Amino acid sequence: MDITRSTVFVPGATSGIGLALALRLQARGSTVIVGGRRAALLDEIVAAHPGIDAVRVDTADPESIEAARREVLERHPALDAVVAMAGIMEPEDWTTDDFLATAERTVVTNLLGPIRLAAAFLPHLRTRTGSAFVTVSSGLAHVPLAVTPTYNATKAAVHRLSEGIRLQLEPAGVQVIEIVPPAVRTALMPGQEDSPIAMPLDAFADEVVELLSARPDAHEILVEGVKFLRFAETSGAYDATVARLNATDPHAA
Repeated sequence: MDITRSTVFVPGATSGIGLALALRLQARGSTVIVGGRRAALLDEIVAAHPGIDAVRVDTADPESIEAARREVLERHPALDAVVAMAGIMEPEDWTTDDFLATAERTVVTNLLGPIRLAAAFLPHLRTRTGSAFVTVSSGLAHVPLAVTPTYNATKAAVHRLSEGIRLQLEPAGVQVIEIVPPAVRTALMPGQEDSPIAMPLDAFADEVVELLSARPDAHEILVEGVKFLRFAETSGAYDATVARLNATDPHAA
C-alpha cells in the first residue's frame, strides 16, 4: 500500500483512531474518504479539512454498506484501499442474564461489519493494481480482558480472518494489512480517553503511519506498545500477561 498516492475509504473515521489515521493519510498524499453514521460529524470533518470527502455508512446495516459502495465508487472510481475501522467495545457480565444483546451487537459491528465491507468492495479492489484491504484487530485478540469477552473474541476472529483471506487475496493482487492497536486514548470505552496506561492517540497514529510508510508490503502493523500482548503466548508470558492486564486499568489494551 503506497500511502502517498492511494485513494482510501475509511468507514469508522468520524473520531478517534479512524479520524487520526485518515488525516495523516491525507497529509502523506492519499485521497481520503471518511465514513460514519452521523452526517453532522461528517459535514464538520469535510468543512474543517479541505480535500477530504465523506460518505455516510452504518457498517451494521448491509443496505447502508451497499449504498456507500455505490456512492464511493461513483465519486472515486480510483479507490484502491478500504480500511475497515468501525468497531465498538462494551463491557459484558456473563454471570448475569442480560449480556446477549451486547454480545450480538458486538459481533455484528466488529466481525460482520468488516466481512460485509469486504464483500461490497473486493470486486472493485481486485480490478485495481496495488490495492489493499485493511483490517483492525486489537492486542486483545491475543490476551483477553475479562470485562469484554465478546470484543476479545471478535478481534481474535478479525486476526484469523485477516490471515486467511490474505492467502486468497494476495495472489489475486489485493494486499491484506492488519492494524493491531493497544489501548489508545479514545472514547472507545468510558474513561479510556484519560487512561494513563493507554497510548496517546497522536503517538499511536504517527507510529502507524510511519510503519505503513516504511513497510508498504507489511502484513501486520504492530506499534511497540502492543507487542507484549501480540507475542505473549509465543514468548511464554501468556499467564503473566493475562494477570497483569486484568489486575490493572481495564482499558490497558
